[in-house]
Amino acid sequence: MAGVLKPEAAKLLVTALRDKFPDLPIHIHSHDTAGAGVASMIECARAGADVVDAAVDSMSGMTSQASMGAIVASLQGTKFDTGLNLDDISKYSAYWESARRLYGPFECTVTMKSGNADVYKHEIPGGQYTNLQFQVTPSSKIVGDLAQFMVQNHLTRETLVERADDLSFPASVVGYMQGNIGQPPYGFPEPLRTKVLRGKPKSQGRAGEDLPPMDLDKVKKELEEKHGRELRDQDVMSYAMFPKVFDDFERFRAVYGPVDKLPTRVFLTGLDIAEELDVEIEEGKTLAIQLLAEGKLNPKGEREVFFYLNGQMRSIFIQDKEASKKIVTRAKALPGVRGSIGAPMPGEILELKVKEGDKVTPKQPLFVLSAMKMEMVIDTPIAGTVKQIHLPQGTKCQAGDLVVEIEP
Repeated sequence: MAGVLKPEAAKLLVTALRDKFPDLPIHIHSHDTAGAGVASMIECARAGADVVDAAVDSMSGMTSQASMGAIVASLQGTKFDTGLNLDDISKYSAYWESARRLYGPFECTVTMKSGNADVYKHEIPGGQYTNLQFQVTPSSKIVGDLAQFMVQNHLTRETLVERADDLSFPASVVGYMQGNIGQPPYGFPEPLRTKVLRGKPKSQGRAGEDLPPMDLDKVKKELEEKHGRELRDQDVMSYAMFPKVFDDFERFRAVYGPVDKLPTRVFLTGLDIAEELDVEIEEGKTLAIQLLAEGKLNPKGEREVFFYLNGQMRSIFIQDKEASKKIVTRAKALPGVRGSIGAPMPGEILELKVKEGDKVTPKQPLFVLSAMKMEMVIDTPIAGTVKQIHLPQGTKCQAGDLVVEIEP
C-alpha cells in the first residue's frame, strides 16, 4: 500500500507465488509514490501475474496507481498485450482530467508536486501520505494513526509502553488490540496490549464471529423513522458499514436538500452575480435560479442574498463563514494538574460522554476527539466530579485546549 514494490522485488515475489500456487489467480495492487509503479507492474505481468491495478492517466502517479496508458502502451505488440485501446483510454482520461480540475483545492498536489523515493525509507501507506489520507485499508490506517499519535505526543517506542496506562489511544488502535480486524500472525505485543485495553473485551478468533446478526429490516425501519424519508437498500447498507457518515450525510440533506442536482462548480464555489442556472430537481420539475446581489454583513455575521427563483424575486439570510471568523482564545489544560483534561492534538470534539456534576472514576471516557480523521476517546486519569465543561460538542480545538475540568 505504500508503493514500495520495486521492479526486481516484484518479479521475485510474483515468480515465487506462481511457483507455489500455479493455478491460483494473482492480482497485484500497489501505489506509485516513488515513480517506479509502471516498471513494477510490467515486471509483475512478465512474472505471471494475472491482474495488475492501474489508474487512468489523468488520475495516476504519486499516491495513486501506475498509469494505465503507460502500461498498456508498453505491453503492446508483446505476448502480454492487454488488448485495450489507447484511444479509448485517452478519451476516458480526458473526462477525468476535466473533472479533476474542479476539485483542485482539495488535492495533495498543493504541497506534493512529484513522486518521492523517500517512501522506500519511511514506507508510509499511499492513503496516508496525502491530505486524502482517510480512504485507506484498516491496517494501514492503524499504522498511520499510531504514528501520528506518537509524533503529536513526542513518544518513543519505550515511552509509549511506559505511559500506555495513562494515554488515550486512537480508537483504531484500541480496536486492533481488541482483535476487531483479526489476529496478527505473531500475536499482540505485550504488555502494550493489556495497558491499551484496560479490561476491554477481546476477540480471540475471526473478528466477524463475535458480531451479532444484524436485522436489516429493523434497521431500515428505524432509519426511516429517524430521518423521515423512505430509504433504499443501498442506504441501509451504507449505514451498516458507516453509521456516523450516513447520519451526517442525511442531516446535511435535510438542511440543504438534493445538492447532488447542482453542477460541481456551483456546489463548491457558488454562483457569480447575474449568473443563471436551471436545476432539474425531479422529472418535469425544473428550477430557474439567477443570483442578483449580496447584502452587507450584519452583526450576526450574515448576508442577505437576493435571487430570482422561477422569475420571482426572493431573498434569504446566509451565514458568511469566512467573514464571521475571528481569533478565539481558549483556556489551556494545566500541565501537571491531572484533573485539567485537554485535547491531546488539534481536532473536533465529536461527542461529550459526561456533563457537569457527574461523578467519574479513573479511565472513564470523557469525550471523543476527531483529529485528522482519527477518533480518540479521552479518559479521565482520576476519580472526582466534573466541575466544568469548557468546550461544547462540535468545537474545533487546538492541542492543549482545556475541555473538561475534574475536581478530585
